[in-house]
Amino acid sequence: MEQLSNEYLNEAIEDCRPYAVNGNVNTSLPNFDDTLRDKLGVSIMTTDQNVYSAGNSTHCVPMQSTAKVIALMLALHDFGKERVFQAVGMEPTDEMFNSIGAIESHDKVKPFNPMVNAGAIAVCSLIKGGNNDNRFDRYLRFLKQITNNNELAMDESVYQAEIANGARNRSLAYFMQSTGALIFDVEAALDLYFRINAVMMSCDDFARVGLLLARDGIDSTGKRLIPPHHLRTVKAIMMTSGMYNSSGEYAVDAGFPCKSGVSGSIIGVVPGRMGIGIVGPAIDKKGNSTAGGALIKKLSKDLKLNMFRTESTY
Repeated sequence: MEQLSNEYLNEAIEDCRPYAVNGNVNTSLPNFDDTLRDKLGVSIMTTDQNVYSAGNSTHCVPMQSTAKVIALMLALHDFGKERVFQAVGMEPTDEMFNSIGAIESHDKVKPFNPMVNAGAIAVCSLIKGGNNDNRFDRYLRFLKQITNNNELAMDESVYQAEIANGARNRSLAYFMQSTGALIFDVEAALDLYFRINAVMMSCDDFARVGLLLARDGIDSTGKRLIPPHHLRTVKAIMMTSGMYNSSGEYAVDAGFPCKSGVSGSIIGVVPGRMGIGIVGPAIDKKGNSTAGGALIKKLSKDLKLNMFRTESTY
């Protein structure tokens, strides 16, 4: 078994960086181009307060779909599990994260889970606040508490790109309204979704989100930010659906909850042990970082992080 250290992480980064060649940078995001292909960074924060990092760990990217984790936490806090899952399902899907067909099935009146785009838009409609400015301010304040980073902010150019490229997400939202799955203000839910996707974060920030989940809602100051029973739900959904329609593969090969975004971001949660933040902008066709995904699997194998492993021999 490898020992966690900065030296080990530097070696792991160099081992996994070549996997970036199997992916492409999401050029629909501002300032994302092929020069970012080989960037790969990682931060790991353990529950005993140790911090390790390597590679391009200070490089910031938009949260994109990793924001769905925070949105789900807030919706569960505001309305509880029963109400949230009246609006969205909790089952994995083999459809793409932005699939329209998945919500057009005659036997479905709500999105499969909160980690696909339709589900996240439905979740955004459940976050309390008098108006969207208040809702987003609340989201950002909560995220700053989790990350202990008061400099976090939305990138206006990314937000505008989300609006400009949001036709499919609008289609998802208005279709849900037509079936009764989305009963609140459609444009408000979409706008909040676009805003939270555009918040910029580094590996340290992503790792602190993972650490909060690993510590069942207790932040770095010892304050409980959200009840453990809500975080059990969040971690279960991440495990089954967080890596899009590769989630089963990651459940087997990594064996701990993860959430990815098409910016190449990944949040990893090893319950009781650590939070992991990864940035690797080259992504595969399913939306997961190719080098980052390889790194998650390597960390799991080398550091024995798989929740389902056993030391017994038979």
